[in-house]
Amino acid sequence: MVVLGIESSCDDSAAAVLDAGVLRSSVVSSQDAVHGPYGGVVPELASRHHVRNMLPVIDAALARAERGLDAVDGIAVTCGPGLIGSLLVGLSVAKGIAHARGLPIVGVNHLEGHLLAANLDRPPDDPIAFPFLGLIVSGGHTGLYLARGAGDYPAGEAFDKVAKLLGLGYPGGPAIQRLAEQGDPKAIRLPRARIKRARFDFSFSGFKTAVWQRVHDEPPPPAALPHLAASVQEALVDMLVGTTVEAIAETGVPRVVVCGGVSANRRLRTRMAEAGAELGVDVVFPRFQLCTDNAAMIAMAGWRRLEAGEDDGLAIGAEADLPFGAPVGAPAGAPD
Repeated sequence: MVVLGIESSCDDSAAAVLDAGVLRSSVVSSQDAVHGPYGGVVPELASRHHVRNMLPVIDAALARAERGLDAVDGIAVTCGPGLIGSLLVGLSVAKGIAHARGLPIVGVNHLEGHLLAANLDRPPDDPIAFPFLGLIVSGGHTGLYLARGAGDYPAGEAFDKVAKLLGLGYPGGPAIQRLAEQGDPKAIRLPRARIKRARFDFSFSGFKTAVWQRVHDEPPPPAALPHLAASVQEALVDMLVGTTVEAIAETGVPRVVVCGGVSANRRLRTRMAEAGAELGVDVVFPRFQLCTDNAAMIAMAGWRRLEAGEDDGLAIGAEADLPFGAPVGAPAGAPD
């Protein structure tokens, strides 16, 4: 089955072609240059650029895959969570193609796409085995999920905010990583926030406030910025790794999948791999190109459903706060 994947949940317009589970093409049009001057994504600008970019991106993905629309057997499209205007652009294009071609269409939760992205680096008949613990770390979502089976997932904005505070530009994660590699991660003491009543939840609001107070009270000279960036990065990685290690002990899973845009961070990869080795747990990361938002992961998440004959139909809608699973350690069916 040839699947056309479409992704537009935030500021990246993306399309991909998956043929029998093998990735044939993946095209992403980034809007970093558009939103950089504002220090973050401006929803209205994102929507407008999706309108301009989506069809050319789809054409490019089909061309690179050496496939035409006549060869497409089904469409997988992100239906949430995300910016509602951005989601509607991708969903509208997907519906238009599905209606015109008489194709089945399935809506994919963006977070499920991230969880399954690493399967794109594996043979179609050898996906990552369930169960596994999924750590999703991205600009808009940070959470731990216990993946028990396909579709069964009970369950980095901090980088961007701190980067803006330090005048490092957008996106913040790569900027902080580059600067941190020149600094001492132990130079500045910063708090490691924990939520006592929800051990496996993440909260970075207190951490961001602590960094703001530090910068406000003692503005760092340029020479100190690498040390501050390194200390910020280490604190965030400590929180992510520490909580994941506790969740591994709680669930007893044999493997962990770390995904989302922040999973491209080299320090996080190193620390998580070290923790996995100590615990005898496999730690899997998608390749760097599949960490950030892309349509290949959406096609992968929708492929099996389309193969099984599922079709959400043209009534499918976009949902900005589309729920996904429940926190690790919560009873089945508990809200996220």
